[in-house]
Amino acid sequence: MEFRPCIDIHNGKVKQIVGGSLDDEGDRAAENFVSEQDAAYFAKLYQSYGMKGGHIILLNHVGSAYYEDTKSQALQALNAYPGGMQVGGGIHTENAMEFLRAGASHVIVTSYVFHNGTISFENLEKIRGTVGKEHLVLDLSCRRRGEDYYIVTDRWQKFTKERLEEPLLERLSAYADEFLIHAVDVEGKASGIERPLARRLGSWGKLPITYAGGVGSFSDLEELKELGQGRLHVTIGSALDIFGGPMGFSKVREYCS
Repeated sequence: MEFRPCIDIHNGKVKQIVGGSLDDEGDRAAENFVSEQDAAYFAKLYQSYGMKGGHIILLNHVGSAYYEDTKSQALQALNAYPGGMQVGGGIHTENAMEFLRAGASHVIVTSYVFHNGTISFENLEKIRGTVGKEHLVLDLSCRRRGEDYYIVTDRWQKFTKERLEEPLLERLSAYADEFLIHAVDVEGKASGIERPLARRLGSWGKLPITYAGGVGSFSDLEELKELGQGRLHVTIGSALDIFGGPMGFSKVREYCS
């Protein structure tokens, strides 16, 4: 289990938010932490420890008055750590190469592929053809309905019809190098992981998967490691001390290594 660091950017600031609280109208979100440091600071921090595979997420939509400030922060972070981090948020065929040229190792895509509630294989083929499978991460972040998890898009605000289950992972594995999966209902709450989701993802394990959401203690990490059969990588945001939380950044690195 690798520790994959994150940089979430909203309204031009590095933040940790409650995942299900994002609202495009008014660019609102419930905030856990707003950093006084810029995104490049965190990119350099992760680089200093040789940590790769983390992600930068732009949390404003393209039409937002804050989008350009958020994008500028993301590009500065990529320039600060070339080849070290992935980037997602509003990525499509027309802008993907800009982020790769700026230093991203991968682009992370959701809404462009999960279009109008279902998978657009036409768009999936286009983005794979543009960046190559080796540079593509599919964001399969999901929310729970009943006993099932459904992929959500548009900064986790819209449910799709696509259930997150093994047949879907199998189909999509031909297009991507990795999957990134936020358990949105617990994202930013540090209240414990989504156990059924972790178990489901760990039982598959054919591509690298980074799990995010709910980790608030080392017992949560231990549980994720067990349920995920050691196959899942982990992102921790609000619970880290560098983002105002109780878990030591250095201790988490040591534990996961």
